Amino acid sequence: MSTSECQKQEINSGDRYVFVCQNQSCMRHNSQEVLKTFKAETENLVDVNIESSGCLGQCSTGPTVRVIPDEIWYCRVQPNNVPLIVSQHLKGNKPVDDMLNPRIHPRFY
Repeated sequence: MSTSECQKQEINSGDRYVFVCQNQSCMRHNSQEVLKTFKAETENLVDVNIESSGCLGQCSTGPTVRVIPDEIWYCRVQPNNVPLIVSQHLKGNKPVDDMLNPRIHPRFY
């Protein structure tokens, strides 16, 4: 299923989709284990779907994780970060501020 197909399905179903980049650069930084950990941490969440993805265009800050429909992009995600993302964001609806990709979620102080 392509990202656009998932987005269309998501809009109809109300589910969240978590895409974990599995392209070369992210894979060199442990994205396979990130994907595996997301799947394990969310196996009891019926409204969350974990999917591998191709390149998300953020190679310099990978592994990249994108959550839709929230349009939240996390950068440099490692397996030990996944439980916090799951508990705070996917269960608690509050994105993990310190892990947001600054290119997509700029902060102005």
